Amino acid sequence: MVWYAHSGNALGEWHRLADHLASVSKHARKFLAGHPAADEAALAGMLHDLGKYGDRFQARLQGKDSGLDHWSQGASLALTEFHAVAAALAIEGHHIGLQRGSTDSLRRLIGENLPYSVVPGLALSDPDLSRLQSRAAADGLTFEKPASTAITSWKQPVAAMLDVRMLFSCLVDADFLDTEAHFNGGSHGKDQRQPGPQLDAAVALAALDAHVAGLSTTTEAQVNVRDARKTLWACVIRAGQSSRGLFTLTAPTGSGKTLAMLRFALEHAARHGMKRIVLAVPFLTVIEQTARVYGQVFADFPGNFVLEHHSLAGLGVEAQRQDAEGAGERQRRLLAENWDAPIVLTSNVQLLESLFSNRPSSCRKLHNLMDAVILFDEAQSLPQHLAVPTLAALSHLAEAYGSTVVFATATQPAFDSLDTAVKKHAADGWQPREAVPENPALFAALERVTVRWPERGKKRNWAELADDVRRASQVLVVVNLKRHALALLDALTGTDGLFHLSTNLCAEHRRAVMDGVRARLAAGQPCRLISTQCVEAGVDVDFPVVFRAMAPLESIAQAAGRCNREGKLNDRGQIGEVVVFEPDEEGDWRRRFPTHSYYQAAQVTQTLLNLKGNLNINDPGTFREYYRRLYDLNDPASQNANLDEAIKALAFPEIARAYRIIENNAIQVLVPWAGRKAAFDELEREAATAGISAQWMRRAQGLAVSVYRTNEGPPAWAIPAKLRHGGHSEEWYVLEGDYYDETLGLNPPKGEQVFIA
Repeated sequence: MVWYAHSGNALGEWHRLADHLASVSKHARKFLAGHPAADEAALAGMLHDLGKYGDRFQARLQGKDSGLDHWSQGASLALTEFHAVAAALAIEGHHIGLQRGSTDSLRRLIGENLPYSVVPGLALSDPDLSRLQSRAAADGLTFEKPASTAITSWKQPVAAMLDVRMLFSCLVDADFLDTEAHFNGGSHGKDQRQPGPQLDAAVALAALDAHVAGLSTTTEAQVNVRDARKTLWACVIRAGQSSRGLFTLTAPTGSGKTLAMLRFALEHAARHGMKRIVLAVPFLTVIEQTARVYGQVFADFPGNFVLEHHSLAGLGVEAQRQDAEGAGERQRRLLAENWDAPIVLTSNVQLLESLFSNRPSSCRKLHNLMDAVILFDEAQSLPQHLAVPTLAALSHLAEAYGSTVVFATATQPAFDSLDTAVKKHAADGWQPREAVPENPALFAALERVTVRWPERGKKRNWAELADDVRRASQVLVVVNLKRHALALLDALTGTDGLFHLSTNLCAEHRRAVMDGVRARLAAGQPCRLISTQCVEAGVDVDFPVVFRAMAPLESIAQAAGRCNREGKLNDRGQIGEVVVFEPDEEGDWRRRFPTHSYYQAAQVTQTLLNLKGNLNINDPGTFREYYRRLYDLNDPASQNANLDEAIKALAFPEIARAYRIIENNAIQVLVPWAGRKAAFDELEREAATAGISAQWMRRAQGLAVSVYRTNEGPPAWAIPAKLRHGGHSEEWYVLEGDYYDETLGLNPPKGEQVFIA
């Protein structure tokens, strides 16, 4: 008898089970190559679909049965015969998500407990493990005990958690890729996902150096700025040649940090033969700007050399409890991104929540963080209430998986003060090396703004602020809430050179706005940009005047980095002006700030200001004191007791539930921005007819807006995209109705605006 893993594809070919298991095993081993647990990954691949040798599952493929668990049998065998705990958990979770790994919880996979451990509503495809093993052996398969197992230390909770999740990632990605190849027509299928090109760091370095050499001949930056950039460049080259591990990269805004980080990463990758570079940033606008810069550097490289992964969808806890053999559910998982490009640009939320997720689709990419240089731009934005487990996971990633982690920012958090707490979860703790030890001199040399702090108790309403904005020909205003931005825009109706920037706009629209802003600034024309915080972290724009609503000190400093950025005013004997103001808003903190932690940090800023009368944002010592006070207030090491307990118990669903940077799940909405209407029409037509694919999703990112999913379910003003091989997406929607505005962006019916900040 021939045993099958999957039913026929579009060519009518059925997928032999032995071929599938052998292929997944081979690729899972390859993904973990060089790590002691590679053998365990291979075992997981060989056992993950053992239950498909059951008669009921074969009937399921013919539509004669349903609701079957075909994974618990392989998980049981991995645990009882091979003592491979990580493999057992990965096999069990490759459809329903990682479950619980404590000793008591694992008993569910042993002996007579097995039939009673399956998900309610499902039944084992065959409860007889001996029969399944015999059929696999007759099909030419052998199962070998791994020489070593994945979990390197049970005493280090976050380390043990990450060890399981990395093996899980290898299994899931191998399974998804082999399954996708089958359903897209086998080796000759048009839509088979092609792996990204290899990173040739030496060739990429040459391209980067040539690009920077070209910039140096055209820059209009002040001499002090140019000298600071040369110093930073020399520092990152030297640091890139050092051993792998944990780094901070502290440099003032405007010193060329975006390209300097890339120079460090490529130098480091070339030195150590590393596989890829991953850059994580806090705001979508920074991804877009960085992608634009990298696109210029690597213009002659293959189109998939740099991957942008904007999506905030598909995070959190795995909610599906099905056998995942239905076309819609299968496609949802197969379309997940796997980060196989040489350079990946993504968000802090996507990277960090994936490190703590139990979802197969979220975790499939994690093995591609091995042997990688992982850069966190604007590291001050990492969530303090999740700091200890985050640092522990990144520390173990560097120690056990050969990666290097870099925290880059002008306002470096004092995370090294949490080293003792981190060591309880990961042996190496958190003691990074500074890549730019000369940074105090750089800050002193690049003092380009003066900050006017608000008088105590004085507030400004939007009409008053609008008058100030009109008097300034070129001015940036950064507010804390989208509602505030809209109120100020309303007060400025009819003003010349008025622009709006927020994540209500799709990526392509934001790029066009910033192009328009830069053009007006360069031409000396009136330019008044009203923005949320998305403009202030790393966005390359240079205003003579910046207004900033009262905020955490690091946010004020980042906004100041958009003022006199190139030092041009200094050449005229002037200096940039940053005006901090307190909005005249009645009510509690929710009327003024996006989150409670943001409000607390703003209060620490106000407290320091009250004590000192003035704060020097160009002095790194100011930020050491600020963060010390903030940590004293928040005590990151004692927060999230529920998360700590879940990690100690290897309770993966509870870990995913407790580790949330963004509390709500998100969806992606494709929008008809006028500047790319033809592209929207093509994507909309393809989604409605052929259905969406992984390639469609990559093409669609520039025209998508991330929106929180409400408790009421999907929005009434968008329709779910059709999946290529049946069913509809739960994460991608297409806007229906006239709800996209050329100034405001996505603007659905009132009461339904739940946007990503």
